[in-house]
Amino acid sequence: MHTAAQPLNKDKVVTQQHALQDPIWVRWGLIAIAISFISLFICVPLGLVIFQAFSKGLQAYWSALSNTDTLSAIKLTLLVAVITVPLNTLFGVVSAWAITRFEFKGKSFLTTLIDIPFSVSPVISGFIFVLLFGAEGWFGKILVEHDIKIIFAAPGIILATLFITFPFVARQLIPLMQEMGNQEEEAALSLGASGWKTFFSVTLPNIKWALLYGVLLCNARAMGEFGAVSVVSGHIRGMTNTLPLHVEVSYNDYDVVSAFASASILAALAIVTLILKTALEWKQANR
Repeated sequence: MHTAAQPLNKDKVVTQQHALQDPIWVRWGLIAIAISFISLFICVPLGLVIFQAFSKGLQAYWSALSNTDTLSAIKLTLLVAVITVPLNTLFGVVSAWAITRFEFKGKSFLTTLIDIPFSVSPVISGFIFVLLFGAEGWFGKILVEHDIKIIFAAPGIILATLFITFPFVARQLIPLMQEMGNQEEEAALSLGASGWKTFFSVTLPNIKWALLYGVLLCNARAMGEFGAVSVVSGHIRGMTNTLPLHVEVSYNDYDVVSAFASASILAALAIVTLILKTALEWKQANR
């Protein structure tokens, strides 16, 4: 009976595998659709950006990038990223730790607050900061009296970018830390390790790839944010234009080479982000 059942079970497995396989024309058709979609909406626009950036030669491209307004936009974009990414990383780690390791009143409310930037339009977010810190806003008179500029200045851009990007690190860490549980941390504490020692020796090594992934996404969004920054910046050339805003201003002025040269920097950032994102996902999957 045992030997007779083996061929039967083998045939059953083969039949099930065959039933789960789509016809070859379906598979190749879906692959062709996916490749066509990627080519049309990603590769072609990216190639167009590179082509237009170098359409008048390498010298014109370099001249566009070395322009005073372009350099100012690059510096401001880097400044915003350098400030917002570390702050959002700290917030993400702290909030994920609090939500996954402690029970407290308002825990669900905090989780909801983290998701607000995902559900609110960036333009509305920027407008909220104008209502708060603009000349006619709630705190406008106080700021004017003390000669403090937030809106139409770098602080407003930083605040808007902070708001838009603060969920990224937290949203990468919370599900992972919930899945991990706290058994290893409790074991370390029971063996006499301090809280900081436990965090750096146990928690951080376990979440490092997800943390890097969140930081990567946060940085990409901080450098590429347009909507909220556009509202609070005032579009002052050489002062409050980040790279995305500089691309828009240059294109509206029919300075095509400058617009696409600046856009090529953002495109390069997107490609690097994609490569690093894939590498981090691979690391996480292997772990």
